[in-house]
Amino acid sequence: MYKKQTWKRPVMRFKHFANKPYAVFNSLHREVVICTLSVSTLTFANTQSVSAQTEHHLADGEMVMQGIEVTGTRVPLTDKEAARMVTVLDRAMIESAPVQSVNDLLKYAAGIDVRQRGAMGIQTDLSIRGGTFDQITVLLNGVNINNPQTGHLTADFPVAIEDIERIEILEGPAARVFGTSAFCGAVNIVTSAERQKHIQAHATGGAYGLGGGGLRLNLSEGKWTSQISGSYLRTDGATPNSDFDTWRAYYQGGLSTPTADIRWQAGFSQQKYGANTFYSARYDNQYEETNRYIVSVQADTRLGWLHLLPTLYWNRSLDHYQLTRHSSNGENFHRTDVYGLNLNAYFTTRLGKTAFGMEMRNEGIFSTTLGRPMDEKQYVDVPWHGGRKYTNKDNRTDLSYYLEHNVLLPKATFSAGVMANRNSGYDDRFHFYPGMDISYRPAHDWKIAASWNMALRMPTFTDLYYKSPTLEGNVGLHPEETQAFSLGAQFRRTGVKASAEVFYHKGKNMIDWVMYTADDVYHSANFKLDNYGVEANAAWLPCEAWGERCFVERLSAGYTYIHQRRHDDVAVYKSNYALEHLRHKFVAGLTHRIWRNLSATWAFRWQDRMGSYIRYAGTGDPAGVLTPYHPYALLDLRVQWRTPRYQLYAEGNNLTDHTYYDLGNIPQPGFWFRVGGSVRFNW
Repeated sequence: MYKKQTWKRPVMRFKHFANKPYAVFNSLHREVVICTLSVSTLTFANTQSVSAQTEHHLADGEMVMQGIEVTGTRVPLTDKEAARMVTVLDRAMIESAPVQSVNDLLKYAAGIDVRQRGAMGIQTDLSIRGGTFDQITVLLNGVNINNPQTGHLTADFPVAIEDIERIEILEGPAARVFGTSAFCGAVNIVTSAERQKHIQAHATGGAYGLGGGGLRLNLSEGKWTSQISGSYLRTDGATPNSDFDTWRAYYQGGLSTPTADIRWQAGFSQQKYGANTFYSARYDNQYEETNRYIVSVQADTRLGWLHLLPTLYWNRSLDHYQLTRHSSNGENFHRTDVYGLNLNAYFTTRLGKTAFGMEMRNEGIFSTTLGRPMDEKQYVDVPWHGGRKYTNKDNRTDLSYYLEHNVLLPKATFSAGVMANRNSGYDDRFHFYPGMDISYRPAHDWKIAASWNMALRMPTFTDLYYKSPTLEGNVGLHPEETQAFSLGAQFRRTGVKASAEVFYHKGKNMIDWVMYTADDVYHSANFKLDNYGVEANAAWLPCEAWGERCFVERLSAGYTYIHQRRHDDVAVYKSNYALEHLRHKFVAGLTHRIWRNLSATWAFRWQDRMGSYIRYAGTGDPAGVLTPYHPYALLDLRVQWRTPRYQLYAEGNNLTDHTYYDLGNIPQPGFWFRVGGSVRFNW
């Protein structure tokens, strides 16, 4: 049934593959060549408990599929073994979705709230299950890239959407897996790591002066992998003062030996954009510029019975903000540096898989407004702005120890662990945050999963220190804490997948920015706040059962409902974040063939947000009118012609040209038409 190839690593050749979740592929730790493959794709955030398959096209048209691993625990588990459900957006969905950024792609995940200030990934807040944008951990290939200045900047990704292989979404607290910032969940962006040498170019253009392109080069050879990419995107803006220029560059490399796999990456992004009314509705000519640098090295060493997985990383972010564009009015500068060391280890015995490890993360900031004032002799120059100085600074070190054990039975998995955490910015004492996950498989097609987890999150430097004419931080803030419970079920059969989950997040000292009266400024404050709700997803994939030439390739739908409860009687006139959660979100997607290699993807989204915003003069209402958010529905379309060598596409967002707001007083673009394409050469 198979024969060995002449590659460096053993390769198994299968004649057919029926898209069953066989655990053998996970345990082989080999490359597997599939000669005939009816590709099963995850559509519009259908929940699975396994990462998407990593597929690579070879010169002869064959496909290589890498091993499958789950991100929900600190040890690698197969689909059958997994105790938690992980949502996966795979490469097939990314290529067919009518989007130009990772941020836009995440809008189609039913469990994620995406609040954009600017288009195509400019200034995006991501949150999960009623949480806020500061309560989510974002990882790039498993490396934490959160920004301690503010979660507003965490989603400034140094990779273009063309670089991404898949996106994994873990909903619910994951402190014992990803650290303290995984308060409501985590998003892991996995870049392509294929070995086929190639060069690929892409370009796009469209309305409102949109234009851009990029290039990717892969020079992998033998045990070495090497890939570098760069991209540029700009537009005049579809709404007033929403123009932007974005540059991205990314490099990743690796070395595979019999005893270790070593990976490294480096990334850079620069965004310059008109910030409209991003941070204050009273000023519509704001401006911001951000520069971001990330560097990391990871390894997976195999020392007999023990696996060691060390990670060393550094992230830097530079932020320049102007309340009034091209002036020093309300201008401030910030520089954050994050240094991290993560050492994870695991081993397997007859009693299961045990993991232990530690992470040390140092977060520092230099700023003109955030932190404690420095002595004048300690002032630090602001890069590229001669004469300007950072006058404030702060620094804190977060130390965590982890222990987790996974019991693996034929029809059940039990995973339990604890994180011990100490932060120098809190009380410098250890606090313990346990968790446990259980899954039961009554039949091959079914999985039932339950979990209970605790987590902690430190306030950002903005929460603590920021002051402006409209905002006032609070150095007395307490860290947020939560307990989360969930119960779900998943069904998977050839051509059909479905899942449903109920959840309850019990929050203590939750941080929000609120106004207590109509003439007040926003204050950062702690509240006791609970979120609970239900999420359901379903998909029909007829190509899995009937072959690749089906008219309908994918049909899917997802829905999330969230209810919120405060446990205090403090009167709040206006909340800026935590109380403005999505009550309802519904997504649906359809991908179908038109003719030969021509296909279309339709994406529909409807959502209803709680809370309100203050409408100011110039928007059609008198100044200072408290206005509730209105539900809205959007329809997007992408039509594309795809071949192994090239693809061409045309897409339109907001086909009905609907006026809507993710955040008050910041109008989002109406209908936006774009065209583009890519070409690839292998050798």
